[in-house]
Amino acid sequence: MHSTLEQLQQSMAATPSFDGQVAKLVHLTNANGMTASFMDIGATWLSTTLPINGESREVLLRSPDMAEHMQQGAYFGSIVGRYANRIAAGKFTIADSHYQVGINNGENSLHGGLEGFDKRRWTIVENSPQQAVFMLHSPDGDQGYPGHLDVKVTYTLTDDNTLHIAYEAEADQATPVNLTNHAYFNLAGEGSGATALTHSLQLSAEHYLPTDSGLIPTGEQKPVAGTSFDFTQPKLIGQEFLSEADQETAGGYDHAFIFNSEFTDGKKVAAVLIAPQEDVVMKVMTTKPAVQFYSGNFLFGTQGKSKEYQRYDGVALETQYYPDGPNHPEWGQSSGVLPAGQCYHHSTAYKFEF
Repeated sequence: MHSTLEQLQQSMAATPSFDGQVAKLVHLTNANGMTASFMDIGATWLSTTLPINGESREVLLRSPDMAEHMQQGAYFGSIVGRYANRIAAGKFTIADSHYQVGINNGENSLHGGLEGFDKRRWTIVENSPQQAVFMLHSPDGDQGYPGHLDVKVTYTLTDDNTLHIAYEAEADQATPVNLTNHAYFNLAGEGSGATALTHSLQLSAEHYLPTDSGLIPTGEQKPVAGTSFDFTQPKLIGQEFLSEADQETAGGYDHAFIFNSEFTDGKKVAAVLIAPQEDVVMKVMTTKPAVQFYSGNFLFGTQGKSKEYQRYDGVALETQYYPDGPNHPEWGQSSGVLPAGQCYHHSTAYKFEF
């Protein structure tokens, strides 16, 4: 375990980050020897190791050092916001006021714009052996978004091998808020050579959101039944890979799946990811209405901890409101606009069974 901590210290906290200062790291360990490590840049979930057969298995993808972390566009383990996922043309309207936010993904805005929360230094306000609390203030007009926003993210590592993420936020004006963690999982091990395609996935989701060529939802909520998007039973991710036009557009899976509402209480298991050898199972519980299931389609050429990553080297399961939500008020709360003075309160937990 200490080698992972030393490695992280040397790779992530040795050279300055975006603001010219070095990152601060936080390490959590539970009674079983499972670890979770974070840094204040992006409130990033850097590492999780599982004690398997006398070895520490790293199950998250990450950059090899801070210089590469600042270059990558994969958002490894970062908290992304103000608005996770895409907003069409970076435009939306709230109460007859029109807003333009940063364009950083073709013609669209992705994960908060040019300098989203992933590139910020968060304040570590609490740090105990099994919990870390990060806070961030986003001023009015930040990346074009309205209102002052205060955000708090609490990571807790429990003795049942669950990493629990609690999100809180409050703004003084109505503003889009959609916070998620952008971890990429490879349950066989970061350097194992296994890919997303050899993992199995189950999603308690009977509908998904098809997209246009810019990966913006068309507005349709399409039944998964009879399509390659049906993960209602555990299925190899590679089984029907690139078999339909909706996948071809994205180069794989990069779509929001709408959870059946009874699975969004934060307690029931909404998603299950199974390692190729079935020696690790990860269960996801969340209060969010949807998950962006992303099969790592754009990872090619990204420098990783153990190697240069290829397409599909990891799986992201980003719990969230719907992509482009602010432009779809008909989606109700799932459109992700937080009213002024109201508290945004969500949680997602990743439970590892091994």
